[in-house]
Amino acid sequence: QVQLVESGGGLVQAGGSVRLSCAASGRPSVAYALGWFRQGLGKGRDLVAAISRGGDVTYYPDSVKGRFTVSRDNARNTAYLQMNSLKPEDTAVYYCAAKRTGDSNYYTHDYDYRYWGQGTQVTVSS
Repeated sequence: QVQLVESGGGLVQAGGSVRLSCAASGRPSVAYALGWFRQGLGKGRDLVAAISRGGDVTYYPDSVKGRFTVSRDNARNTAYLQMNSLKPEDTAVYYCAAKRTGDSNYYTHDYDYRYWGQGTQVTVSS
């Protein structure tokens, strides 16, 4: 089992940047593929980035491609989401999630992930 804690959210102006962190405790994070999701007010939960357990394979939906970058430091059991050129529509609660796996794939569906953090709010003002 792994516990996830996100941090780094806050209020930022449009065009600005924020870096979120996801600290994992419990089993070594290298055993888990990770995903970052977001949920806006009254909206569903959407994937914004996914990364394989080794960190060598990543995925982004078109809505954030070129603006968001996911990375991980398995030695520190921490994952990051660097968000640049933020837009008001990026406003949401951001969650990191973990899926225990033995392969080198990323996963794009929320039902793939068993472990979730509590979320951190990112608000982008216009």
